Amino acid sequence: MTKVDSSDTAVRATPQTLAAVKGLHVVRLAGGRLSIRIRTRTVWVVGALTVFTLALAVLAVTLGEFPIAPGDVFAVFTGHGSASIQRIVLEWRAPRIVLAILAGAALALSGAIFQSLTRNPLGSPDILGFSHGAYTGALIVMFVIGGNYVATSIGAFVGGVATAAVVYFLSFRNGVQGFRLIVIGIAVSAFLVALNGWFIISVDVNSAISAATWATGSFDLSTWNDVLPVLGTIVVLVPVLAMYSQRLHTLELGDDAAIGLGVRAEPTRLVLLLVGVALVAVVTAAAGPISFVALAAPQIARRLTRSPGTALLPSALLGAALMLGSDVIAQRVIAPTQLPVGIITVIIGGIYLIALLAAQSRKA
Repeated sequence: MTKVDSSDTAVRATPQTLAAVKGLHVVRLAGGRLSIRIRTRTVWVVGALTVFTLALAVLAVTLGEFPIAPGDVFAVFTGHGSASIQRIVLEWRAPRIVLAILAGAALALSGAIFQSLTRNPLGSPDILGFSHGAYTGALIVMFVIGGNYVATSIGAFVGGVATAAVVYFLSFRNGVQGFRLIVIGIAVSAFLVALNGWFIISVDVNSAISAATWATGSFDLSTWNDVLPVLGTIVVLVPVLAMYSQRLHTLELGDDAAIGLGVRAEPTRLVLLLVGVALVAVVTAAAGPISFVALAAPQIARRLTRSPGTALLPSALLGAALMLGSDVIAQRVIAPTQLPVGIITVIIGGIYLIALLAAQSRKA
C-alpha cells in the first residue's frame, strides 16, 4: 500500500487545482489497481460524529424513569449487574437506542440519494411523497387487508415503491429531470396526505387514534423484533449503495456528463431510487413516518465536511445522531410524559429551514 498526498498530485496541477485538492489524500491498494480518496476534514467529521453518537447512546441508556449509573451499565455489558438492571438496559432501552440510530442512518442515506439524484437540497423522500406513500401502504394493510408487523412492513414498502413508480413515470420525459421530479413529487405527496387523512377519519375512533399516534413517528415500545428488519435492510442495501456511490456522484454532474463518462443514467437512477425507497419504507414500518431527518442530515453533513458532492458516511452518522438526540429530548423534555420523536424532528427541521432561508437571503 502506498500513500500519495496532495503534494504528489500538485506536481502536475495548477495553483487553483492545488487549492481544490488541499487535504485530499489518495491511498492506493493492490499495486495501484485500486485507489481510495480520503479527505482529512471528512475523517475528522466522521470521527467526531461517531464519538458524539456513542456519547448520546450512553446518555440515553442512563436516563429514564429509573436512572442507571454508567458503571452499572458497563457491568451489564460485561455480564454482571442485577437482573432488574439487565432487563431495563437490554430489553427496554437498548432496542430503542439501536433502532433510533439505525432509523436515522437509513433516512439520512435515503435523503442523500434523492438529493443527489434530483441535484436539489429539497429532493428528500419527505418532499417527494415517498414517506407518505409508505404510510399509505401501511394504513391499507392495517385497516383494509389486516396483518401483523411483517405484513405492515411489506405494505409500507409496496406503498413507497408504488409512489416512487408513479412519481418516476409522471416525471419521465426523455429522462427524469430533478426539478420536474420534485414538482410531481410535491403534487403526489399532497394527494397522499389527503388520502391518509380520509383513511383515518373513516375508521373507528380507537383505530384512528392508534393510526394518528403512529403517524407522528415514535420509538415507544420498540423491541428487538422492530430492530431486526431495519438492521437486515441496511445490511443488504448499504453494500449495494456503496457499489453505486461513484455512479451516484457522477450523476450529480448531470445526465449528459454521466453518460459521457460511461454511466448508464436511467438504470443507475432506478436502482438507487429503489434503494432509497426501501430504506424509507422499512423505517416507516418500524416507527411511523419521521420527517426532516432525510432532508436536513445530508445538507448539514455536506456543510460540515465541505464536500463538493454528497457525503454518504457523514450523512448516515449525522442522521443517527439527530434521530437519537431527538429521541432523548422527546423522552425527557416534559418527563414523565414522552413525546413522539417525530414532533421533535419537525421542530428541529423547522429551525434548520429557517436558518437555511436566512442564510440564503443574506447571500441574495
